[in-house]
Amino acid sequence: MHLKKALILSLVSDSPGGDYRDAKNWTDDELIDKIVEKKDSRLFGVLYDRYSNKVYNKCIGFTKNQNEAKDLVQDIFLKVFTKLQHYNKVKASFSTWLYVIVYNHCTNYVTRDKKRWQNTFKESSIKDYGDSGDVIELEELNGLDEEKFSEALLKLPPEDKALLLLRYQDDVPIKEIQELLCLNESAVKMRINRAKKKVVKIYESSR
Repeated sequence: MHLKKALILSLVSDSPGGDYRDAKNWTDDELIDKIVEKKDSRLFGVLYDRYSNKVYNKCIGFTKNQNEAKDLVQDIFLKVFTKLQHYNKVKASFSTWLYVIVYNHCTNYVTRDKKRWQNTFKESSIKDYGDSGDVIELEELNGLDEEKFSEALLKLPPEDKALLLLRYQDDVPIKEIQELLCLNESAVKMRINRAKKKVVKIYESSR
């Protein structure tokens, strides 16, 4: 067993467990119901195996450092375990709920050091975008050079990057985003469009 996974599971369980040989075939919600009920580390291990690589890939997209990303994965899954009882499958799927936790945690981690953040991206290089202006359609982003767009995305403020990834990479509906962020639909759309304007501005300035 991977050391990080073993450490996480040792911290989340005091239960002797039960017979869950078919657990890998269970849905996320079935797993979560049992984890909350039994506090069984083997069940949480199934959830960990199902999502840890995806979480790691998202973390390294923010940190660009393998060791930091691995530490973030451990922190995130410990946080997930403590918050599982608050997961509401009516509001959003588990994957959406998880990715919001991932992006929030990574955003807080990256911005905790102001100097480090300024070295990554200087806020003065972006003007105020306001609430008005033309809406940037997804098709416009799809027409950009992929490599240059990825570089521009890295320079976005992490909260904007997280919102764009949540909407377009993870394909989370606006309705789920507004439920999870406790915002109305117009506020979510405004923030997404503002983030798209920023990334296009960065992209065009690097051409």
